Amino acid sequence: GRKVLIVYAHQEPKSFNGSLKRVAVEELSKQGCSVMVSDLYAMQFEPRATRNDIVGCLHNSEEFNYGMEALEAYKRGGLSSDLIEEQKKVQEADLMIFQFPLYWFSMPAIMKGWMDRVLVQGFAHEFPNCYDSGLLKNKLALFSFTTGGSKEMYAKGSINGDIRYLLWPMQHGIMHFCGVKVLAPHICFTPEYVSEEKRKDMLIAWAQRLRTLWKEEPIICSPEWYFK
Repeated sequence: GRKVLIVYAHQEPKSFNGSLKRVAVEELSKQGCSVMVSDLYAMQFEPRATRNDIVGCLHNSEEFNYGMEALEAYKRGGLSSDLIEEQKKVQEADLMIFQFPLYWFSMPAIMKGWMDRVLVQGFAHEFPNCYDSGLLKNKLALFSFTTGGSKEMYAKGSINGDIRYLLWPMQHGIMHFCGVKVLAPHICFTPEYVSEEKRKDMLIAWAQRLRTLWKEEPIICSPEWYFK
Protein backbone atom coordinates (compact mmCIF):
# COMPACT_ATOMS: atom_id res chain seq x y z
CA GLY A 1 0.00 0.00 0.00
CA ARG A 2 0.98 3.62 -0.41
CA LYS A 3 2.53 5.55 2.46
CA VAL A 4 1.48 9.05 3.44
CA LEU A 5 3.15 11.47 5.83
CA ILE A 6 0.96 14.25 7.26
CA VAL A 7 3.01 17.09 8.74
CA TYR A 8 0.49 18.92 10.92
CA ALA A 9 0.90 22.26 12.66
CA HIS A 10 -1.90 23.38 14.96
CA GLN A 11 -1.96 23.80 18.72
CA GLU A 12 -5.55 22.59 19.22
CA PRO A 13 -6.75 19.08 18.29
CA LYS A 14 -10.38 20.32 18.19
CA SER A 15 -9.54 23.01 15.63
CA PHE A 16 -10.74 22.95 12.04
CA ASN A 17 -7.18 22.08 10.99
CA GLY A 18 -7.38 19.20 13.45
CA SER A 19 -10.59 18.05 11.77
CA LEU A 20 -8.99 18.25 8.31
CA LYS A 21 -6.09 16.15 9.59
CA ARG A 22 -8.46 13.55 11.09
CA VAL A 23 -10.46 13.33 7.85
CA ALA A 24 -7.23 12.73 5.92
CA VAL A 25 -6.07 10.00 8.30
CA GLU A 26 -9.48 8.25 8.17
CA GLU A 27 -10.00 8.53 4.42
CA LEU A 28 -6.47 7.49 3.43
CA SER A 29 -6.48 4.62 5.94
CA LYS A 30 -9.75 3.36 4.41
CA GLN A 31 -7.94 3.23 1.06
CA GLY A 32 -5.33 0.92 2.58
CA CYS A 33 -2.67 3.60 2.87
CA SER A 34 -0.21 3.56 5.74
CA VAL A 35 -0.51 7.02 7.34
CA MET A 36 2.19 8.62 9.49
CA VAL A 37 1.49 11.89 11.33
CA SER A 38 4.08 14.36 12.57
CA ASP A 39 2.02 16.50 14.97
CA LEU A 40 4.62 19.22 15.42
CA TYR A 41 3.14 21.02 18.43
CA ALA A 42 2.34 17.78 20.26
CA MET A 43 5.91 16.59 19.54
CA GLN A 44 7.25 19.94 20.77
CA PHE A 45 9.30 19.94 17.59
CA GLU A 46 12.31 22.25 17.78
CA PRO A 47 12.05 24.74 14.89
CA ARG A 48 15.49 26.32 15.34
CA ALA A 49 18.41 25.09 13.24
CA THR A 50 21.30 25.06 15.74
CA ARG A 51 24.55 23.35 16.70
CA ASN A 52 22.40 20.85 18.66
CA ASP A 53 21.39 19.23 15.36
CA ILE A 54 24.95 17.95 14.91
CA VAL A 55 26.00 14.97 17.02
CA GLY A 56 29.72 14.73 17.72
CA CYS A 57 32.56 16.80 16.32
CA LEU A 58 32.05 19.61 13.86
CA HIS A 59 33.53 19.51 10.38
CA ASN A 60 34.91 23.01 11.00
CA SER A 61 35.09 23.94 14.68
CA GLU A 62 36.54 27.38 13.88
CA GLU A 63 33.43 28.80 12.20
CA PHE A 64 29.95 27.27 12.38
CA ASN A 65 28.20 26.94 9.01
CA TYR A 66 24.87 25.17 9.57
CA GLY A 67 24.32 24.08 5.96
CA MET A 68 27.79 22.58 5.61
CA GLU A 69 27.74 20.96 9.06
CA ALA A 70 24.29 19.43 8.43
CA LEU A 71 25.49 18.04 5.09
CA GLU A 72 28.59 16.48 6.65
CA ALA A 73 26.58 15.15 9.61
CA TYR A 74 23.97 13.63 7.27
CA LYS A 75 26.68 11.86 5.28
CA ARG A 76 28.19 10.28 8.41
CA GLY A 77 24.87 9.61 10.17
CA GLY A 78 25.57 12.32 12.72
CA LEU A 79 22.33 14.31 12.74
CA SER A 80 20.24 14.49 15.92
CA SER A 81 17.78 11.65 16.46
CA ASP A 82 14.65 13.79 15.89
CA LEU A 83 15.89 14.74 12.42
CA ILE A 84 16.81 11.18 11.52
CA GLU A 85 13.30 10.07 12.57
CA GLU A 86 11.61 12.71 10.38
CA GLN A 87 13.88 11.96 7.42
CA LYS A 88 12.94 8.27 7.66
CA LYS A 89 9.26 9.24 7.42
CA VAL A 90 9.98 11.41 4.36
CA GLN A 91 11.97 8.62 2.71
CA GLU A 92 9.12 6.15 3.23
CA ALA A 93 6.34 8.50 2.08
CA ASP A 94 4.87 8.45 -1.40
CA LEU A 95 2.87 11.57 -0.50
CA MET A 96 3.43 14.35 2.03
CA ILE A 97 0.45 16.44 3.15
CA PHE A 98 1.21 19.69 4.98
CA GLN A 99 -1.77 20.76 7.12
CA PHE A 100 -1.67 24.21 8.72
CA PRO A 101 -3.34 27.61 9.19
CA LEU A 102 -1.87 30.38 7.05
CA TYR A 103 0.23 32.73 9.22
CA TRP A 104 1.38 36.02 7.71
CA PHE A 105 1.14 34.76 4.11
CA SER A 106 3.16 31.65 5.02
CA MET A 107 3.29 28.50 7.13
CA PRO A 108 3.64 28.63 10.94
CA ALA A 109 7.22 28.96 12.23
CA ILE A 110 7.20 25.43 13.67
CA MET A 111 6.49 24.00 10.19
CA LYS A 112 9.05 26.26 8.51
CA GLY A 113 11.51 24.97 11.13
CA TRP A 114 10.65 21.41 10.08
CA MET A 115 11.52 22.35 6.49
CA ASP A 116 14.74 24.08 7.57
CA ARG A 117 15.99 21.20 9.72
CA VAL A 118 14.68 18.07 7.97
CA LEU A 119 15.25 18.88 4.30
CA VAL A 120 19.01 19.24 4.57
CA GLN A 121 21.51 19.24 1.76
CA GLY A 122 22.58 15.71 0.91
CA PHE A 123 19.19 14.34 1.94
CA ALA A 124 16.69 16.44 -0.04
CA HIS A 125 18.88 18.31 -2.51
CA GLU A 126 22.50 18.73 -3.47
CA PHE A 127 23.39 21.10 -6.28
CA PRO A 128 23.10 20.49 -9.20
CA ASN A 129 20.53 17.91 -8.06
CA CYS A 130 17.62 20.26 -7.43
CA TYR A 131 14.24 21.06 -8.96
CA ASP A 132 13.38 18.27 -11.43
CA SER A 133 16.50 16.33 -10.40
CA GLY A 134 16.07 16.99 -6.66
CA LEU A 135 16.84 14.06 -4.40
CA LEU A 136 13.17 13.60 -3.39
CA LYS A 137 11.86 13.14 -6.92
CA ASN A 138 9.10 10.54 -7.35
CA LYS A 139 7.37 11.89 -4.24
CA LEU A 140 4.19 13.95 -4.13
CA ALA A 141 3.28 16.86 -1.85
CA LEU A 142 0.03 18.68 -1.12
CA PHE A 143 -0.40 21.87 0.91
CA SER A 144 -3.74 21.89 2.76
CA PHE A 145 -4.37 25.05 4.75
CA THR A 146 -6.93 27.44 6.17
CA THR A 147 -7.06 31.22 5.85
CA GLY A 148 -8.44 34.08 7.91
CA GLY A 149 -9.24 36.08 4.78
CA SER A 150 -12.01 35.31 2.31
CA LYS A 151 -11.52 33.83 -1.15
CA GLU A 152 -12.25 37.26 -2.63
CA MET A 153 -9.42 38.79 -0.59
CA TYR A 154 -6.98 36.33 -2.18
CA ALA A 155 -8.08 36.89 -5.77
CA LYS A 156 -5.89 38.48 -8.42
CA GLY A 157 -6.12 42.26 -8.15
CA SER A 158 -7.44 42.10 -4.58
CA ILE A 159 -5.86 43.58 -1.44
CA ASN A 160 -3.89 40.38 -0.68
CA GLY A 161 -3.10 39.42 -4.25
CA ASP A 162 -3.60 35.99 -5.81
CA ILE A 163 -3.26 33.14 -3.29
CA ARG A 164 -0.89 31.49 -5.77
CA TYR A 165 1.69 34.20 -5.13
CA LEU A 166 2.01 32.95 -1.54
CA LEU A 167 2.46 29.36 -2.71
CA TRP A 168 5.55 30.17 -4.80
CA PRO A 169 8.08 30.03 -1.90
CA MET A 170 6.38 27.03 -0.26
CA GLN A 171 5.52 24.82 -3.24
CA HIS A 172 8.21 25.90 -5.68
CA GLY A 173 11.04 27.17 -3.47
CA ILE A 174 10.94 24.21 -1.07
CA MET A 175 9.09 21.20 -2.50
CA HIS A 176 9.90 21.56 -6.20
CA PHE A 177 13.49 22.53 -5.33
CA CYS A 178 13.81 19.12 -3.63
CA GLY A 179 12.37 17.36 -6.70
CA VAL A 180 8.94 16.73 -5.18
CA LYS A 181 5.94 16.87 -7.53
CA VAL A 182 3.22 19.14 -6.19
CA LEU A 183 -0.53 18.53 -6.33
CA ALA A 184 -2.92 21.49 -6.42
CA PRO A 185 -3.31 23.01 -2.95
CA HIS A 186 -6.42 22.43 -0.86
CA ILE A 187 -7.55 25.73 0.62
CA CYS A 188 -10.36 26.25 3.13
CA PHE A 189 -11.14 29.95 3.25
CA THR A 190 -12.29 31.53 6.56
CA PRO A 191 -13.57 28.41 8.36
CA GLU A 192 -13.66 30.48 11.55
CA TYR A 193 -16.24 32.86 10.13
CA VAL A 194 -18.68 30.56 8.30
CA SER A 195 -21.61 28.46 9.50
CA GLU A 196 -21.25 25.00 11.03
CA GLU A 197 -23.00 23.62 7.95
CA LYS A 198 -20.45 25.28 5.66
CA ARG A 199 -17.59 23.83 7.74
CA LYS A 200 -19.12 20.36 7.40
CA ASP A 201 -19.34 20.88 3.63
CA MET A 202 -15.63 21.78 3.60
CA LEU A 203 -14.74 18.55 5.41
CA ILE A 204 -16.91 16.51 3.02
CA ALA A 205 -15.22 18.18 0.03
CA TRP A 206 -11.78 17.29 1.46
CA ALA A 207 -12.81 13.65 1.99
CA GLN A 208 -14.17 13.48 -1.55
CA ARG A 209 -10.97 14.89 -3.01
CA LEU A 210 -8.87 12.39 -1.06
CA ARG A 211 -10.83 9.52 -2.58
CA THR A 212 -9.54 10.35 -6.07
CA LEU A 213 -6.27 12.00 -5.07
CA TRP A 214 -4.04 9.34 -6.61
CA LYS A 215 -5.56 10.00 -10.03
CA GLU A 216 -4.61 13.68 -9.98
CA GLU A 217 -1.82 15.08 -12.11
CA PRO A 218 0.74 17.36 -10.42
CA ILE A 219 0.63 21.05 -11.28
CA ILE A 220 3.07 22.40 -13.85
CA CYS A 221 5.76 23.83 -11.59
CA SER A 222 6.63 26.95 -13.54
CA PRO A 223 6.36 30.69 -12.84
CA GLU A 224 3.38 30.80 -15.19
CA TRP A 225 1.26 28.68 -12.81
CA TYR A 226 1.88 31.14 -9.98
CA PHE A 227 2.06 34.49 -11.71
CA LYS A 228 0.03 34.25 -14.92
